[in-house]
Amino acid sequence: MHKKNSSPPRQTTFKYYSKPEIKSKLKEPRILLFDIETTAILARVWGLYEQNAVDVEKDWYMLSFAYKWLDSNVHVIGLPDFPIYKKDPENDRDLIKKLWELFNQADIIVAHNGNAFDIKKSNARFIHHQLSPPAPYKTIDTLLMARKHFNFSSNKLDDLGKYLGIGRKVETGGYSLWRDCLRGDKRAWKKMKEYNSYDVVLLEQVYLKLMPWSKEVATNTDNCPKCSGDLTRRGYRLTIGYKYQRYQCNNCGGWSSERLNGQKTIKSLISL
Repeated sequence: MHKKNSSPPRQTTFKYYSKPEIKSKLKEPRILLFDIETTAILARVWGLYEQNAVDVEKDWYMLSFAYKWLDSNVHVIGLPDFPIYKKDPENDRDLIKKLWELFNQADIIVAHNGNAFDIKKSNARFIHHQLSPPAPYKTIDTLLMARKHFNFSSNKLDDLGKYLGIGRKVETGGYSLWRDCLRGDKRAWKKMKEYNSYDVVLLEQVYLKLMPWSKEVATNTDNCPKCSGDLTRRGYRLTIGYKYQRYQCNNCGGWSSERLNGQKTIKSLISL
């Protein structure tokens, strides 16, 4: 059962994987929450406002990523954490390999705007470094969840955190932080990691708030299909030809049901 902390942890920790791991064979899926930070594209333009690039001098690459397994500590890894950084500070090969290993272990990957940005950007670097596709996984995009089920004034992660009363993003001071990281400033890198890691802490809090309202199924156990919490029977749902036992989660409040035929369960729990 998931338990939300009253105050999200802000301390970052570091962990590395020496080799890819096989996906868990347990009933509980491995849910990975992550967020990436990249460089800007260095290009030449004719003007200052909404310009098309005349020439791209240097393409983007990944600076860092933060991640956490659901209900675990947050970790953040950046380019300076690898020996290659001293000789080639723009080489994200080892960083990308670590991210690929995490993808390869995950059953479900959660990110804010992940389907359009974080996951596709990660895939672009995977194939750039000649990595094969990681093992199949399901994605849950909290931005799409917010758009689909609610009419918030803003679906940005920071605004959702404020509206839901669960926290705000760390202030960066603007692009100067990225510029200082490219210059190798150690204080800037420390700030970047704090910013990157807290985005994932906030992401988890937003995910847990939105999940009970969504029809996304995060688990395939006999418990709540949204969060694996304990269930309480809440009457029946009838359709033409079928009867369903309704359940409500004691943890997240989400609803689910199972199709019945007499005393036999015909179908596993489905999200409502």
